[in-house]
Formats: sequence, structure tokens, C-alpha cells
Amino acid sequence: MAEYRLERDSMGEVRVPADAMYGAQTQRALDNFSLSGVRFPRVFIRALGIIKAAAAEVNTRAGLIPLDIGSAVGGAADEVSQGRWDDHFPLDVFQTGSGTSTNMNANEVIANRAGLILGDALGKSRVHPLDHVNRGQSSNDVIPSAIHIAASLQTVELLIPSLAGLRGVLGRRAAELAAVVKTGRTHLMDALPITFGQEISGWAYQVAQGIERIESSLTRLHKLAVGGTAVGTGANTGADFGRMVCEAISLRTGIPFTETDGHFAAQSAMDAAAELSGQLKIAASSIIKIANDLRLMNSGPYSGFGEIRLPELQPGSSIMPGKVNPVACEATIMACVQVIADDLAVTIGNSRGEFQLNVMLPLICHNLLQSITLLGNAGLLLGEKALQGFEVNTERVSRALGRNPMLITALTPVVGYDKAAEIVKKAAAEARPVRDVASELAGLSAEELDRLLDPVRMTGQKSE
Repeated sequence: MAEYRLERDSMGEVRVPADAMYGAQTQRALDNFSLSGVRFPRVFIRALGIIKAAAAEVNTRAGLIPLDIGSAVGGAADEVSQGRWDDHFPLDVFQTGSGTSTNMNANEVIANRAGLILGDALGKSRVHPLDHVNRGQSSNDVIPSAIHIAASLQTVELLIPSLAGLRGVLGRRAAELAAVVKTGRTHLMDALPITFGQEISGWAYQVAQGIERIESSLTRLHKLAVGGTAVGTGANTGADFGRMVCEAISLRTGIPFTETDGHFAAQSAMDAAAELSGQLKIAASSIIKIANDLRLMNSGPYSGFGEIRLPELQPGSSIMPGKVNPVACEATIMACVQVIADDLAVTIGNSRGEFQLNVMLPLICHNLLQSITLLGNAGLLLGEKALQGFEVNTERVSRALGRNPMLITALTPVVGYDKAAEIVKKAAAEARPVRDVASELAGLSAEELDRLLDPVRMTGQKSE
């Protein structure tokens, strides 16, 4: 078998590997762009296949392409969507800013595969990548639409379930530890008592709010640019093409996609993608806070806070025997820091919409989809490897709580701020419990001190 075959496009002949499903324009892009070795993710190729299959269905139904070709294109596009030809999507993310190379990659793979379905030889397909597969479309509306579809799919299928699971784990742990009182901290310094349940409920609320924010942004992400073609005017396509393609995409995905009502914005700006990225950043910052609190609570075990013991996952040092580190929390934090960094790239990318086209589409695609995936996986990791199995060091927590000088806050309304401060300073200087010094200086009965200095009462719960 020959090592290469000759393919032709509007610029002339190109040598393409003999077994490649792609053609000339993909090969030119391969020759031109090799900046990172990073390819478009699976979910984006899936989205491209969905668009091409939907367009083939609409074009065939309208009689714009022959029935046999339309059927073959639809079948080939479905195979692309399912991942059968992923090895034939080799292009670097960092390429032409419109993503034209990758749109053509899809057109060529689908055209060649459709030709094989019809009995043609590879590279000799009667199916044309532009006249048939790309009919009624432009890279300028296909790539933004594919970004929206891919981000929606990854959010619905991975991210939301992951965050919902994390919220569920937090809810269960909050209920389990509702009665365990600990020292609260502000500025990393001892503060009024709080229960583990109350502390964890704060984390759960952050995650729940993150889910709400992300879900609220999906409505705008579900509006697709398809139908706008090159500059938003819909040139070279029918007036109903975008609407019908969106209906076909919705049937394939179960997500209510609609044609945008603002075509001149949908291709020149990626505001909906930037909005979602911003919500991911907020959720990531929340998860960093949770993971870092866990790290601090786990610190020690002897010279740190030592309030909890995280599950031991692996040895922590190549030189210190027996050392175990909070690796799940650290990996989670790193992933979430990357999400925050990705948001900056998406934001800057969105600002580079010049006139009728944003020329940072592949960059936006890469960073947005990476963020969704990282955040989804980080939520799973933190829930399964840290939160689900940590144990409370109740003896240490109770001992620290008993020495907490901020318990004196409960006496302030009774003895005044200055007297309370005097009691705290004397207790600290003499390394004595606050209660003992208060008994000497406050003139209160033992029963009154027990009632006022009860840590459970200070958390707003009733003592048993």
C-alpha cells in the first residue's frame, strides 16, 4: 500500500497519509500549526459530529443534497460524534482563530467516511466536504455552536452531577457532626465556638450556590450561532436552517438548544462562554476554601491544628518515614487554581472579537472545556477521597475548646468588656482556664458561669 495519497483543495495538491480519513486542508493545518501538541477534547469532537449530523438531516429533508449522500453524511457524522474517528482529528488547539482548520477536519473526515459507506475508495469520495457536509454552514457559526454544545454537555453530564454529589457528601457529614462543638477561628485565631456541622453546612451552601450560578448561565449557552454563516447574515442558507438544525441537535442531546436571536453578537463575541467561565471561577474559589480548611484542620498531627484525620492515601515523603500528606486536598486546589487561570484566558479571548468574528475561538474552547472537566473531577476527588472519610479527633478538639479564651465573650454583656478583657489576660498570663479566673473576678455563681460559658449554648443550640 502507498504511504501517501494526493489530495487537492483550492490551493493545489497536498500529500496526505494514505490511511488518513482527513484531506488537504487538515494536512495543511498539520504542517502549519504544531505549537502545543494539545488537541481538542473528545466532547468538542462529539459536538462537531452532532452539528454535522443535524445539518445533513435538515439539508436532506429540504432536498438540498441527494438522499443517499445525506444518509451517508449523517451516518458518518454520528460515528464522529461517537468517537470512532478521534485519531483522525490531530490538529493543535492553537491554530487559526476561527477554528476553520478543525471545522474542515470534520468536513473531510465525514466526507471520506461517507464515501466509504457509499462504496467509494478512500480519497475518492463522491461526497464533497464543503458542498455536502458543510452545506448551509461556516466555520464562523459552527465552531461557536460546537463550543456551546460541548460546554453544555460537559456541564450537564459531568460538572453538575459532581457538584451535586459533593453537596450531598457535605450535607451528610454536617448532619453526622451536628453536635460536635469546636473552636471557631477568625484571622486564624481562636474565636467563638461553632459545631463541625455548622462549619460544614457553610461549605455545603457555597457548593449549592455554585450549582445555582452555573445552571443559571446555561440558558444563554443554549443559544446557538448556527444559521448565521460567515458574518451573521445567514448568507447561503435558508431562513429556517438554523432553527431546524437546533431542533435536530436538541433531539440528539436532550438539551433545549435554540437558534440565537442575536446572530451579530453570537459570532463576534463569546459572552455566554465567558459568563459560564466566570461562574466556574467562583465555584473553584469555593472549593479551594473547603480543601484548604480541611488541610489546616488536618495539619500536624502533633504541632498543627490536628482537629481531623483525613484518609491516608499514599506515603508523603521520600525522606521522612511515616509522613502522610493531604494529597487529595492539594490536587483539588491545583485543579481549581487552573480553573481560575483558565477564566482569565477565556475573558481575554472574549475581548478579542473584532468586527464580525471572535478570533480566539479555539483558545476559549480549550480553556472553558478544561475548566469544566477539572472542576467536575476535583469535586469528585474531594468528596470521595477527603470529605467522605475524615475522622474528628474529638479529644483534641474538646481540650482546645476548654482552653479557648474567647469563651469570655459570653460574659461581656454581664460583666462588661473591660472586666472580660481583664479575665482573659489574667487567664493567659497564668495559663489557667477562663472559667476559673472568671469565678474569682466576676463575682458570679458556679451555676451562672456554667450556663454562660457553655460552648454548646454559644453555638445557638440547646445543651442536652
